[in-house]
Amino acid sequence: MDIKLLTRTLTLKEKALLLSGKNNWETHEIARMNIPSFFLSDGPHGLRKQEGKADHLGLNESRKSTCFPTAATIANSWDETLARKIGEAIGEEAISQDVDVVLGPGLNIKRDPRGGRNFEYFSEDPYLAGKMAASYIKGIQATGTFACPKHFAANSQETRRMASDSEVDLRSLREIYLTGFEIAVKEAHPKAIMSAYNKVNGVYANENAFLLRDVLKQEWGFDGFVVSDWGGSNDHVLGVQNGSHLEMPSTGAAGANEIIQAIQNGELSEQVLDERISELLTVLLSKETKSGSFSSEKESEHHQLAKEAALKSAVLLKNEAAILPLKKGTKVALIGEFAKKPRYQGAGSSLVNPTRLEAATDIIRDYPVEFVGFETGYKTNSLATKPELLKEAVELAKKADVVLLYLGLDESSESEGMDRTQFTLPQNQLELIHALKQVNSNLIGILAGGSSFDLSFDTDLKAILTGYLSGQAGASALLDLLTGKASPSGKLNETYPFRLEDTALGDHFPAKGKAAQYFEALFVGYRYYQAASVPVKYPFGFGLSYSKFAYSDIELSETGVSFQLTNTGQFDAEEISQLYVSMESGQNFRPKRELKAFAKTFLKRGESQTVFLPFDEYTFRYFDAETNQFEIEPGHYKVEIGTSSEAIELSTTVEQKGTAAKKKSQVEKFPHYFSGQMKQVPLAEFEALLGREVTKEEATLTRRPLLENDTIGDMQFAKSALARLAYHILEQKKQRSEKKGKPNLNVLFIYNMPFRAIYKMTAGKIDREMVQGILTIVNGSFWKGLRSVLKARRNCKKISKKILEEE
Repeated sequence: MDIKLLTRTLTLKEKALLLSGKNNWETHEIARMNIPSFFLSDGPHGLRKQEGKADHLGLNESRKSTCFPTAATIANSWDETLARKIGEAIGEEAISQDVDVVLGPGLNIKRDPRGGRNFEYFSEDPYLAGKMAASYIKGIQATGTFACPKHFAANSQETRRMASDSEVDLRSLREIYLTGFEIAVKEAHPKAIMSAYNKVNGVYANENAFLLRDVLKQEWGFDGFVVSDWGGSNDHVLGVQNGSHLEMPSTGAAGANEIIQAIQNGELSEQVLDERISELLTVLLSKETKSGSFSSEKESEHHQLAKEAALKSAVLLKNEAAILPLKKGTKVALIGEFAKKPRYQGAGSSLVNPTRLEAATDIIRDYPVEFVGFETGYKTNSLATKPELLKEAVELAKKADVVLLYLGLDESSESEGMDRTQFTLPQNQLELIHALKQVNSNLIGILAGGSSFDLSFDTDLKAILTGYLSGQAGASALLDLLTGKASPSGKLNETYPFRLEDTALGDHFPAKGKAAQYFEALFVGYRYYQAASVPVKYPFGFGLSYSKFAYSDIELSETGVSFQLTNTGQFDAEEISQLYVSMESGQNFRPKRELKAFAKTFLKRGESQTVFLPFDEYTFRYFDAETNQFEIEPGHYKVEIGTSSEAIELSTTVEQKGTAAKKKSQVEKFPHYFSGQMKQVPLAEFEALLGREVTKEEATLTRRPLLENDTIGDMQFAKSALARLAYHILEQKKQRSEKKGKPNLNVLFIYNMPFRAIYKMTAGKIDREMVQGILTIVNGSFWKGLRSVLKARRNCKKISKKILEEE
């Protein structure tokens, strides 16, 4: 098909309609030109296609699909083949449900453990995140379904997520926050990419020419289409101008009218509009029409894959006195509500309606242990200890040889729409651990949660196995590991610090103001802890096995490094070997070491194998803000092979001639970054790194005018008493949901969304002019604002009739 000819044949109205959604999930069709509607659906760890009334937060039930472990879980597998198989399964289910574009995977960086959507993201490390995401994308697109990685870029907090500016220096942006996307785009060629809600250095991501044109398209060669996050289009015309193609969800006639008016008044050139249309149609019309059914055999096959994924992703953190695997006939008690009602996925737009769901209490009798009973011990979504539950759990523990204690974070602790407010387990769980320890010393913790948390209680446990959020088949996968049917092989995709105070951001996350300053620069996760010499509980890349492995005979070549890996233990098992690179530089500050390659190798006991870890374009590079490109600094590099970021088994050195010219040391300019004292970085030093002054926050005022990019929660500062009352009602609903322990996602979304999102999320019932009238009311002029709203509403109906009803 001649796309350019097709584009010229379309009317201006048809072009404008193609760049906005038809409804919550579908694009517009142009029947006369045989351009069909395309369906987009959430799917980071399983498909979420809603039937009936649709919403983007997962509040309404969706069709049944396989719920795989979340990205934060699968990243612990360090298994690219497994990730691709999951992608293929999701793609197959998409075909069976007539879904064209899967909105995933998510691969933002876990900047802080408290990020509300960390469970949707792979890692604190961009290389691991990029490689895993690329495998998902390859799998999804191998089926003919399109993948849409997200959220591009520097999307690191849920607080004020649609009205926050990520202020990050160029080098850190390129090396940390864009590298994962770069790997995914270059290796897997996704057909779509989703822009983020936030601003990046003052410009909304969906209209950021640097991100969308300069980097994504021109530098990386991306040839897919860009879709806004739902409600994340700030200025639709500017988005189209700068490289965004599709505004979602539907804005009714409003979005199309903005494009039409921009063309007619010369704000947007028709040449640029035609470029976006041609780019969009080239992708969409390349999609083959496929159909398929989801048979019971296929459903069982995918359930088994979900189990394999959970098994390969679980991480054994502690195994004192080799208490695991459990011996045959061991008297076992199950304690903890998660044993009966598992926490197996995140909350929000990724919520999957599973085809089936396992619970440990339902299947424990299938294993070669003596099951002596189950007690709840605590109630989820509650902090209070219930004495009767505690007493029952203690009495049961006395009867068991071993207690399998199911613990973790509930959905009130981590959810889309809010960032975590605590770093510890709920108090009732901590009290339960302490009480059980008094009567049974053989406590084995089975942990659930989408990100790291305080594990200081581990001194009371003999062993710890974390399943993260292990999907619908997690219960049997974990019991297989506990009873020795397989050896644990997962390793942590993130660091577990001792305390919240040990993290790089401490009390400064999430940013409450209009901007989030990325003071820590490159030093995210293990890069920070090592640079600042902060001890950690469990390091990045850590994970135990039932077996043991020996590393030897390292050999260096121009293309990579090889070594001998031997299984010296008594179990067949898999080992994850990690390659780290470092350089002592007087010119540029650098992390102590950085992950640059990894491999997962299965070895039978006594078996040896030569493992080769290749160098690639990411191995030695750094981004030079002065030359505005990636460079290789000349000098000697240390190449290390480790079992974690802190356990190095082998090392060698290699010399690189480099590409960068020798320059003056930056030690005097950036002393704190060189010394690792990121928490003491003065504002002037960060601004020197940023290359400009940071956003100055307004002093907190009792009353101030609100603008369209202020949030609904900012109505606490409104001049209108009516608006302040509305805020207090919203705040009370928010607090009530928090006390109940179950987040109200709708309230949280409204609380953090800006006023302009009202017309982006109401399917054309409210347009931008009406929002301006609402703001007039909020700012204290009720009658003037009301008249503006009514006038704008009449005009909105006329435009809607002209553009949509005459379509």
